[in-house]
Amino acid sequence: MKLCPCGSGKTYSECCEPYIAGSQLPLTAEALMRSRYSAYTEHAIDYIVNTCIRKGGKQDIDVKQTKSWSENSRWLGLKILSAEKGGPNDTEGTVEFEAAYEHEGLNDIHHEKALFKKQNDKWLYDEGEIVPKTIVRSSPKVGRNDPCPCGSGKKYKHCHGKG
Repeated sequence: MKLCPCGSGKTYSECCEPYIAGSQLPLTAEALMRSRYSAYTEHAIDYIVNTCIRKGGKQDIDVKQTKSWSENSRWLGLKILSAEKGGPNDTEGTVEFEAAYEHEGLNDIHHEKALFKKQNDKWLYDEGEIVPKTIVRSSPKVGRNDPCPCGSGKKYKHCHGKG
């Protein structure tokens, strides 16, 4: 019995599989978010497509690209950071999450605030806002007139600081 990829601690068959298989509907926006993550890990692209609000017709989702990303990534985990509204009696909800994955040898984290809407008693992904990454230097910034860190003895601006 494998654990559900969404990180709930439940087995896949007790958690996201019934949603992806179509035998149950997620009751909350967070449950839909978790099942969509699991669908990426299971390469269930039809579920991803069918749980989106279609704004521009069928071409608004690049199915080929979505499938490629799903199949060519190693999914490392989902972390739900916050959920606002999105309960069984709501019509809208926001879920902020981080989905960790490895793609083409590089580890990355997809950080998004996702908006979900309920239509005909069914939760759907509406749109998301990518949260920009903050990069923190591991050492102080090298000044133009500082010695170059490569050890050449030259000032940084005359060595590796050209450009």
